[in-house]
Amino acid sequence: MRFARDTDVRPAAPGSWEARIAAGWDIGGNANGGYLLAIAARAMSLALERPDPVTLTAHYLSPGKPGPVRIETQLARSGRRFSTATARLCDASGTPLLQALGTFGELDDEGGPELVESAPPELPPPDACLPRSGPPVSGSGFGERVDLRLHPEDAGFYRGEPSGAPRVRGWFRLPDDEPVDTLALLLGVDAFPPTVFNANLPVSWVPTLELTAHVRARPAPGWLRCAFSTRFVVGGFLEEDGEVWDDSGRLVAQSRQLALVPRPRA
Repeated sequence: MRFARDTDVRPAAPGSWEARIAAGWDIGGNANGGYLLAIAARAMSLALERPDPVTLTAHYLSPGKPGPVRIETQLARSGRRFSTATARLCDASGTPLLQALGTFGELDDEGGPELVESAPPELPPPDACLPRSGPPVSGSGFGERVDLRLHPEDAGFYRGEPSGAPRVRGWFRLPDDEPVDTLALLLGVDAFPPTVFNANLPVSWVPTLELTAHVRARPAPGWLRCAFSTRFVVGGFLEEDGEVWDDSGRLVAQSRQLALVPRPRA
């Protein structure tokens, strides 16, 4: 169970937790943002004694590199159903990497009435999609830590042939049949290549400034259907909206992140 092991946290003092950014969860040498958020969320969950993140917002302050980290949690509110805390994740030198605010609870199947005016993305079977680990990203080990399959229509940017539509759809799961719990959903919403790779724009990798995840339900076992899209690239920023649906066809998570579009070099 690599994900559970590599996001493990240990109590160091009241409100303080120790963990380690494991090697291999990087993209281009920097730890994936969803992976960092999952480490912080695990400490928050333990501090609050609530198993499931319900809404979680993270601001990314510095790139994360493999090595020891410390998470400082602080209770904001403890309620009957939900509790809220903040978390600050720092590296061994004390440099802050991430600041998060989250509300946690216990998700179940008795959440009340449902109205869903959308549907999971239409995808070819996983074996007919492009494995994420196929075309490697330079200096990245992330493709071997997750099992992603991209919709063939959204994978043209690997060949230098972007589709022209800033969207990415595909399948997600953890390797070796490791279950995807609500903490792993935080990884899933940030696991796919940036949508802007399929836009006809002169951009490279886009660093995340802020990521918000809404977890709606615990996912059923099996593949997750994921869809991400961008509508606006304005003022040097872009948004990326995500949906994650489980194998039963239920919406289990949504996300929005704000990312920086690097300025062209002079």
